[in-house]
Amino acid sequence: MNNQFKHIEDILLRWKDEGLNYLPKIFLALVVLVITYLIARFIKKFSIRFYSKFFKSDPHAISITSTIIYFLFLLMGVFLALEVLGLESVLTKLLAGAGIIGIVAGFAFKDIASNAFAGFLLNMQRPFKNGDWVTIDETFGTIKDVGWITTSIKTIAGQEVFVPNQLIYNNTFTNYSTFGKRRVIFQSGVSYGDDLDLVRRASLEEVDKINAVLKNEVIDFYFTEIGSYSYNFEVRFWIKFTHQKDYLNAMNEIIMRIKKRFEKEDISLAYAVTTLDFGVKGGVNIFDKPIVSKTE
Repeated sequence: MNNQFKHIEDILLRWKDEGLNYLPKIFLALVVLVITYLIARFIKKFSIRFYSKFFKSDPHAISITSTIIYFLFLLMGVFLALEVLGLESVLTKLLAGAGIIGIVAGFAFKDIASNAFAGFLLNMQRPFKNGDWVTIDETFGTIKDVGWITTSIKTIAGQEVFVPNQLIYNNTFTNYSTFGKRRVIFQSGVSYGDDLDLVRRASLEEVDKINAVLKNEVIDFYFTEIGSYSYNFEVRFWIKFTHQKDYLNAMNEIIMRIKKRFEKEDISLAYAVTTLDFGVKGGVNIFDKPIVSKTE
């Protein structure tokens, strides 16, 4: 029994001696943690002021960026403190375990991580904002919310469509509201017998009468093709754009004006026709020779 007490006493004495010898390292490790904590707080405040100059319209992204930097400095302080305490083996095991967990989590949450990172980029870059008219992944409508995983779009049909953020950065997308204006491109064709100079002049005059047309922008007219049954042309003009109705009203008005003006000028809007020619070799022109039925 005395031997057992003696053994326990020796262990306690050894722990006391080792603890006393270890106190300076513990104190130094605490000093390292306090210093890195103070530095991390200073860096966080500095990063908020710094990024506020570049991302004034997105305080949420500024907060996330500064918080990430803050935790990176804290993590660095923990690693330094472990080094001071001589716990390199613990640090190595922690890093190895974190690496394994990271690999497993990477495979398990690959899509979520991709969408989250894409959402972070969207909130940093801000290629569109709520209310903008866009086409994303063949979905047309207005931006309702830019989340960290998905972006929601309200379609013309009144439905809410959620698009994964990684699809936005993996594909092209169009923002119609960026410039506050939109180009209307009207395409049509006239028959071969029409006066092309008159077609051009009449079209430009009718476009110029549309109230929504931006007068400081050039109105373009081009004959684009000699088609199989028509001379095809297109008229391009800019309108102020805040809503899809602005575009539809402008297109509706140019169609109605072109139709009325062409009827007034006796210009024929072309349509697909089929011409039958019986005068080719082996054929007969039905207007020159009467057709006699074999039954007569």
